Amino acid sequence: MTPLQPGRPWPLGAHWDGQGINFAVFSDHAQGIALCLFDDAGTQQQSCTALPGRTQQVWHGYLPGAQPGLVYGLRAHGPWQPERGQRFNPNKLLLDPYAREIVGRFDWNDPHFGGDRQRPLEMDLRDNGAQALKARVVHDRFDWGGDTPPCTPLADTVLYELHVKGFTRLHPGVPETQRGTYAGLASDAAIAHLQRLGVTAVSLLPVHQALDEERLVRMGLRNYWGYNTVGFFCPSPEFAVAGSSGAAVRDEFRTMVKRLHAAGLEVILDVVYNHSAETDEQGPTIHFRGLDNAAWYRLRPDDPALYVNDTGTGNTLNLGHPRVLQLMMDSLRYWVSEMHIDGFRFDLAPVLGRGATAGGFDTGAAFFHAIAQDPLLSTVKLIAEPWDIGIGGYQLGQFPPGWAEWNDRFRDTVRSFWLRGETSRGELAQRLCASSDVFQARGRMPAESVNFIVAHDGFTLADLVSHDRKHNEANGEGNRDGHDQNHSWNAGVEGPSDDPVIGALRGRLQRALLATLLLSQGTPMLCAGDELGHSQGGNNNAYCQDNATSWIDWSRADDVLVAFTAQVLALRRTHRPLLDRWYSGLADAQGRVDLGWLQADGTPLADADWRDPAQRVLGAAIGAPGPFGEALLMLMNAGDTDVPFALPAGRWRVLLDTAASSPAAPEAGAVAHTPWPLAAHSLVLLAQDLTP
Repeated sequence: MTPLQPGRPWPLGAHWDGQGINFAVFSDHAQGIALCLFDDAGTQQQSCTALPGRTQQVWHGYLPGAQPGLVYGLRAHGPWQPERGQRFNPNKLLLDPYAREIVGRFDWNDPHFGGDRQRPLEMDLRDNGAQALKARVVHDRFDWGGDTPPCTPLADTVLYELHVKGFTRLHPGVPETQRGTYAGLASDAAIAHLQRLGVTAVSLLPVHQALDEERLVRMGLRNYWGYNTVGFFCPSPEFAVAGSSGAAVRDEFRTMVKRLHAAGLEVILDVVYNHSAETDEQGPTIHFRGLDNAAWYRLRPDDPALYVNDTGTGNTLNLGHPRVLQLMMDSLRYWVSEMHIDGFRFDLAPVLGRGATAGGFDTGAAFFHAIAQDPLLSTVKLIAEPWDIGIGGYQLGQFPPGWAEWNDRFRDTVRSFWLRGETSRGELAQRLCASSDVFQARGRMPAESVNFIVAHDGFTLADLVSHDRKHNEANGEGNRDGHDQNHSWNAGVEGPSDDPVIGALRGRLQRALLATLLLSQGTPMLCAGDELGHSQGGNNNAYCQDNATSWIDWSRADDVLVAFTAQVLALRRTHRPLLDRWYSGLADAQGRVDLGWLQADGTPLADADWRDPAQRVLGAAIGAPGPFGEALLMLMNAGDTDVPFALPAGRWRVLLDTAASSPAAPEAGAVAHTPWPLAAHSLVLLAQDLTP
């Protein structure tokens, strides 16, 4: 083998320059790092040589004449002192954290663990090199053909959260070989559905290469959702056409993005930069733990052999360390520059704002500053899941301006209003107006509230109106997992029902919930399948159900509900019920109030009316907000009986009535009379008729 030359400390990872490959890896506390080369299959080690260069915290070397395709791993030498936070074990082959392609399949056998499984503080001396995950050097070329991202403004964005596999796995219109893949999501049939709905962006559950947790593997289950990242630069081959590997996987992913862009759809990735797949102190040694455990992870100050667990997964990555932060930034830039991604949803995002020691959330954390000044990343959509399980972990509204945030207060309030929960009209009004009590005072814009009724985590919309309790027995945890407080209502019968009265009520509740979501102020997010009537049988934590429980059954799609959803989204686009500005409730020079709230008798709500939890009728009078210069009136009745609603003076046209079983738009010029018979469990949208 050609001797390793010192090379250079940047960029991190393995990169081919046309004449050879430069390797660079971070470790602050290692005493030496060796580069181990393998055969093409990654099973036979051919050489293992110390990286000759070290610049500050980076070990590096250059291999002249080496070509892309080379398979390699790393071995780190240093102290085995778990009680002091370090777990160096040169018997364990380590995956380069910057790997662009991963070779092998992790098998959870004992040699992958740095410590003895019975005595974790003692070093395991078995070599796992033949079975360990390895990296392959890549050098991609892809013809983007003038790909142009849609760059949809946040205020015009409608998110559609989906799982790449589950969305098309059972879709009859997708070619059979492409079902459940990146290519399937980019198929004509899939794109046609997205365009019919009128959404503007797909928000993909994690596509970074991930591992199934050992517990799930032992039970014969999978981590279907993928929140267990092992490759921060690798699109998962699990979602590629069968038989694809290497560059073919990456090209299939890029082609998907290119086709979605051509259809006017942005691509948002759900990313997991809060923890890794190495789990807790009893977990395997894959990469970070063996390279520099004390730098990559937040360890407990009282016992560095243990990990801070603000994520509930066993470990928490240390974003307070500049090299850990660098990996996250390099990964994000890779997905934008090399994969043309339009934005990110950050899982358990408060972790990104926690320091290395005290761990408190800080909006001035280095991660947020790094994003804000980055000329590339500052231009894409940034969406936070604003909670983790650490101290002070609930941070809704606290992220920097420009960030959007999942708004669970919208979810819980709107569910409670329509499904007999505990809430008030005052609480509902705040949620309808982009949670102004949360966002406005902090200098945020309404569109930064990401409103949702349903997400991947929880009941589907159909299950929300069919179940009072969760049914997670298939997950193998004795039905203890998943949320217990779902703010759901089964409409009188638990689970499926053939009773036409119950079926009609459930349909009406679904339409009211969807209309509330799509007509409210803020950025709406639909969960894939809700517009189709998709059910998971009451499982509200289907993270490990890679089967028909989670896969959308297109053969049972409710086409009427699909048409209704598309109709409401069209109304949102054309009439803009609430714009991306804060409303004052004050009258203008013509005496018109920009936003007023009415009771069924047409009078404004008094102070006590806002707080009365028994009242479930509310009207929102929106003064001349839209492109047509017409006032709008949104009426809601979550009660069990019809209510006559006194309309304001003037003529009003019906734009939407969710009580109707058909989504057909009202006839042109149809006039609403007063009092309007506002049906139980319904939402009505009226527009002022300005014709002479």
